[in-house]
Amino acid sequence: MSTGTETHLPAPATPSGPGTDTADAPGASLTEGRPGPGGPAPAAVPAPAAVPAPAGVPAAPGAAPVDTSAPVDTSAPVDTSAPVDTSAPPVPEAAAARRDGRRDGRAGKDAVPARTPSAAATALRWLRAAVLRSAAVLGLLALWETAPRLGLVDATFLPPFSEVAVAWGELLGDGRLGEHVGASLTRSFGGFAIAVVVAVPLGLLIGWYRPVAAFLGPLLELFRNTAALALLPVFVLLLGIGETSKVSIVVYACVWPILLNTISAVGNADPTLVRLARSMDLSTPRLFQKVILPSSVPTIFTGIRLAGAVSILVLVAAEMIGAKAGLGYLINASQFNFAIPQMYAGIVTISAIGVAFNQLLVGVERRLSLWRVPA
Repeated sequence: MSTGTETHLPAPATPSGPGTDTADAPGASLTEGRPGPGGPAPAAVPAPAAVPAPAGVPAAPGAAPVDTSAPVDTSAPVDTSAPVDTSAPPVPEAAAARRDGRRDGRAGKDAVPARTPSAAATALRWLRAAVLRSAAVLGLLALWETAPRLGLVDATFLPPFSEVAVAWGELLGDGRLGEHVGASLTRSFGGFAIAVVVAVPLGLLIGWYRPVAAFLGPLLELFRNTAALALLPVFVLLLGIGETSKVSIVVYACVWPILLNTISAVGNADPTLVRLARSMDLSTPRLFQKVILPSSVPTIFTGIRLAGAVSILVLVAAEMIGAKAGLGYLINASQFNFAIPQMYAGIVTISAIGVAFNQLLVGVERRLSLWRVPA
C-alpha cells in the first residue's frame, strides 16, 4: 500500500567494465531507473569521462569536472596489420641536396658536388682498355714466336718474332731502315695529298650538280673498276721508272675511295637542313660551309682512311719494280738475298706505319666532327 510518501534511496554503485552499459548522453550522472511494469528498476550506469576543453576555453555550465590525475593506459596493443605504402622510393639525402641545389640555383656549399673518379680508377680503366685492344695482337705475336720453335712451321721461312726484332734493330741501327722509310713516306704521302686535294672538290661538284654527275658517271664507273696495279705497266711506260710513275700510281689508287665517298656524302645530306638553309637565303658557298661539309665529314673521312691504307699498299708494289730505295725495295731485295728476317722486318714496318697513319686520320676526323653527339 502506498502511504502517499515515497522515499528515494541511493542506488548501489555498479562497477564499470566489459559488458556494462553506458549512457549515450555525455555528461549524464548516476540516476535511479524507474521500475518496470513487473520487474525491478535497472541498475544505474556511470557516465563516460568528459573530454577536457582546450586551454583558454571556459567549460560549459553544468559540465562535470575532469579528473586529470588518472594514469593513461598504454598497455593496449598496437595494430600493425595495416599495410604500409612503399610505392614511393626514398630519396637519398645526397641526391635530394643536389636536386635542391640545382633547383634553387645555388652553388658551392648548398649543392653536393658529384663524385669524380680518382686518378687510379681512371688509369686502371685506360689500362684495361689498352690490354683488351692489344690482346689479339699480343696473341698473334706469341703464336708467331712459339710456332717455329715448336716445329709447327719451318723456322727457315718463318723465323721466330724475336729474330725478326733483332733484324729490325740492326736495320735501324745502321740507318738503312730510316732511309727506306723516308723514301716510301715521301712518295706515299705526296700521292695521298694530291688525291685528297683533287678528289674532295670533284666529289662535291659531282654530288651537288646533277648534270655533272650524269656527264661523268659512265667514265667513273669504267675507271673505278680497273685495278691500279693492272695499270702499273702503263704508268711505267708513259712516265718512266722514276718517282713520277710511283707517285702517279698512288694518286690513281687513292682518288677512287675519296671521290666515291664524297659523292655519296653530298647526295645523302639532310634535305630538311638544305631547305631550311635555302629559306634563309644562304648563298651556295655558305650552304656548303654551314650544311653540306659538316654533314659530309664522317663519310668523306671514311674514304680518306681507306685511301691512306691503299696508298701504302700500292706504293710497296710499285717500289718492287724499278726502285732503288723504299720499303718495297727492301722487302724485294731481302727476298732475293734470302735475308728472311729482314724481309719480315720490312713487312712489320709497313704494318706499323699503316696503323699509325690510320690513327692520325681518326684524330683529325674527331677534331673536325666536334659537333657530333657521341653514341
